[in-house]
Amino acid sequence: MPQYLLAMTIFGTIGLFVKFIDLPSTVIALSRGALGTLFLLLVLAALKKPINFATIRGNFRHLVIAGVALGLNWIFLFEAYRLTSVATATLAYYMAPIILILLSPVVLRERVPLPKWICVGCALLGMSLISGIWENSQNIAIEGISMGLIAACFYAGVVINNKFLKDLDPYDSTIVQLTVAAVVLLPYVVLTVDFGTLSLDTTTIGLTLAVGILHTGIAYWLYFSALPKLEAARIAIFSYIDPAVAILLSVFVLMEPITTAGVAGAILILGAALASEFVGKK
Repeated sequence: MPQYLLAMTIFGTIGLFVKFIDLPSTVIALSRGALGTLFLLLVLAALKKPINFATIRGNFRHLVIAGVALGLNWIFLFEAYRLTSVATATLAYYMAPIILILLSPVVLRERVPLPKWICVGCALLGMSLISGIWENSQNIAIEGISMGLIAACFYAGVVINNKFLKDLDPYDSTIVQLTVAAVVLLPYVVLTVDFGTLSLDTTTIGLTLAVGILHTGIAYWLYFSALPKLEAARIAIFSYIDPAVAILLSVFVLMEPITTAGVAGAILILGAALASEFVGKK
């Protein structure tokens, strides 16, 4: 559990870095996959720890499916941001935990008790409050919501496939999945980005490296190593720590305004996460 909480916290800080990177979001995403893979390979070399190709072959199908799902998840999420507001896209994307709960009894054979369903409902309500849709009367783009929901489905695919991994080192698992994700993103970036218009400076390079190493190499290692140890319902709840941290940092570090509904949403999210820890315990 601590690994997953730390990973979600790191993911929540990525906005502080990406906000000041003067590159298209798709290029940043591709850099995350490539730099994260390179960083983990260097870590293995420094530790003199060989990659276990035997276990990778034994889990290859689920690793590839998870990696493809990860790359497609990024693509459709970025498309959702392009087609609609970030708030609307985020709310659609965070249907992923609901999808996981719906699938966990069938795919993972996990029993989901009623209190956890209630926690998920509270967390989703909190996310809707943070997104600001209750205070915004603008029309919601169906295309953007569709892209966000598709991204959520691919995220659920990542989680489910990682539950089936056996005897696989977290480094090996993360390297393979990030490599596959980068390979999936590469043709998309090549087809949609005009590289002749890109400009690189010291700040952009430094922040991009930070996103690749900290928010990808380290964070995804923590994330993937924790997934096989957690129930799908618990993963669903604690995934909301990511946006909660992002909101708090935007207020206290970036000094961006937040509404009363946003504060209430953050309390609901963190409260639901804490309450789920006590479900089924005396």
